[in-house]
Amino acid sequence: MTTFSNMRTEYPNEPLDLEHADADPFAQFANWLQAAIDANHVEANAMSLATATANGMPSARMVLLKGFDRQGFVFFTNYNSRKATEIAENPNAALCFYWDKLSRQVRAEGTVEKIAAADSDAYFVTRPRDSQIATWVSEQSTVVESRATLDEGAARIIEQFEGQDIPRPPHWGGYRVKPFRFEFWQGRPGRLHDRIAYSLQDDNSWKIQRLAP
Repeated sequence: MTTFSNMRTEYPNEPLDLEHADADPFAQFANWLQAAIDANHVEANAMSLATATANGMPSARMVLLKGFDRQGFVFFTNYNSRKATEIAENPNAALCFYWDKLSRQVRAEGTVEKIAAADSDAYFVTRPRDSQIATWVSEQSTVVESRATLDEGAARIIEQFEGQDIPRPPHWGGYRVKPFRFEFWQGRPGRLHDRIAYSLQDDNSWKIQRLAP
């Protein structure tokens, strides 16, 4: 068995405690995301999205956060993909952001819903044309015979929409993860890390607690 016992990193970073944490987890997230952007993280909006089947079999993958507000976190995908199929079966998901330069991690758990078609349309028109073409070509998560199959499909779509705007395909759009729990993790020296959890209460307020590392 390959071991990694000698791979260790110390985290001499600023503390995170109840005095430093914002009472609003969305504001706290916005502050940390901006700090990651300012630290020149590559794709600071990258997040792990974990979904599960109806019987609880999990799967996870990296996706890109494309927007957030107090309603939740928005990402886009093919509605026939594995993640979308699992969301249809089990509309619960978890997100994880990790910014190694800052020794910070944010986790969020919540329910998932499709965003309005008009909002998906508005985002689609901002995508590069090559990305728009890819949404028509890729039957995401299905078996593909070869790379040539994808290239040939792209050529057909390019020809089909030559000289005109490419519309959003009906099988592609956005989802929103609506969190009911957050956890903010700040790496600290000696592995005594700081962890602050937010739990949504029945009155829509947030209960804040420190967790053991």
